[in-house]
Amino acid sequence: MRARLALAAGAGVLALAGCSATGPSGPELKVSGAYIPQPVLADMAAGYLTLTNTGGTDAKLTSVTSDFAGDITMNTTKNDQMLQVKALTVPAGGRLDLSLGGNHLMFMDLKHKPMAGDKVSLELHFAKGSPIEVRVPVKPATYRPQG
Repeated sequence: MRARLALAAGAGVLALAGCSATGPSGPELKVSGAYIPQPVLADMAAGYLTLTNTGGTDAKLTSVTSDFAGDITMNTTKNDQMLQVKALTVPAGGRLDLSLGGNHLMFMDLKHKPMAGDKVSLELHFAKGSPIEVRVPVKPATYRPQG
């Protein structure tokens, strides 16, 4: 009987921990619209996507990794100048757009030049929480998303 009570109490603690980690108070992230334009150069490419946060707290994107590139940086554009940043915030109840002319990813030291139709695996890392894996399509260099 004592073993059953201890087991039930332990299950209750695990259930509560699960609720707090995935509840509305934490970030709830979704990736959409991800793409990489087919690069012109063999060793460098850019990447774009939208991160939507329907949760109750901000999420901080701290890095992106991939076997596809030797180095990946996060950048913002201000006054027509590209600036490397250490993190980008996905606001609670909002979104972070990585788009042409604004925030974006830069892939340097490419292992191979991706072609339109290929897919590249990325892992998005955050200050808190688990990474998100994304398969990103490579689009023609002239591709521009609608909307």
